[in-house]
Amino acid sequence: MADDRVMIHVDQLTKVYGANPKPAVDRISFDVHAGEVLGFVGPNGAGKTTTMKILVSFLAPTSGRATVGGFDVYEQSLEARRKIGYLPEDTPLYRDMTVLEYLQFVARVREIPPARFRARVKDVAERCAIGQRLGSLIGELSKGYRQRVGLAQALLHDPEVLILDEPTSGLDPNQIVEIRNIIKEFGKTKTVIFSTHILPEVQITCSRVIVISDGRIVGDASPTELGRILENERGMELVVEFAGGDAAVSAARDGLEKVSGVVSIKPFTDPGEEQRPGRFLVGTAVGKDVREEIFRAAAGANAKLVEVSRHAPLEDVFRHMTRAPQDRAGA
Repeated sequence: MADDRVMIHVDQLTKVYGANPKPAVDRISFDVHAGEVLGFVGPNGAGKTTTMKILVSFLAPTSGRATVGGFDVYEQSLEARRKIGYLPEDTPLYRDMTVLEYLQFVARVREIPPARFRARVKDVAERCAIGQRLGSLIGELSKGYRQRVGLAQALLHDPEVLILDEPTSGLDPNQIVEIRNIIKEFGKTKTVIFSTHILPEVQITCSRVIVISDGRIVGDASPTELGRILENERGMELVVEFAGGDAAVSAARDGLEKVSGVVSIKPFTDPGEEQRPGRFLVGTAVGKDVREEIFRAAAGANAKLVEVSRHAPLEDVFRHMTRAPQDRAGA
């Protein structure tokens, strides 16, 4: 759980590459508190990786300022980097080393005392489930195991902040779950920022989401709050399910069509589930709450009301926020 300490502070951060007049990162500002798990999402080229590279002192900003643990990432880069565990999108591994040799190399770079090294290796090996692979050549490991080794090097010096760029990219579903669990476990006591295109990952793992598009922040809230923002701009979508036989379900749907504020009704099925005949996605006008009328429609048709729930997938929020302003207005 987040506390009041600001672990990452970003103020009007801007990055321009060469003679390109359009900034890759354009005056963005945000804070991340201790204990937050922040999802950083946006389309390709939005500025996510550039922002992360600035935070880990890999790139210098064109203007603006960023601090990690109170240290300026440009003026006090060594101090700031000691606070950070970093996993870039392309995992930095030496394939001709064994896993243990590689972690020993990282320990020397991180100036971890030899007396502390064994305990740290045991800890990260358990967390990342690589204990049985310490003697294996990295080049012979699967991509999922290589990603775990990359996470292990990021955790080895027990950093206060973990910054991960697309940590689940290219992994199979089982590997994604494993990496997600590592991130969630770390987030119980540390601060985490990770970028991803897999939006369900954000909903499951993150306490907060920043949406970035064209180098600018276009959304900053919890996954639930982002869904409410979408509702406020284009109306609410509800998943409604009736039961009680075909006639009762049909009558309940007919009742819904007469409710003021209902703008659409269509069959609804969750991905991977079978179609349930009485389940619908009901769209409402902005500012209209029709849940009481839904109950009345069910009662009037002698149908059982099984479910009424808000439906605001993060994919919809993402697409809506990352469109051009004129396109959002017409959505």
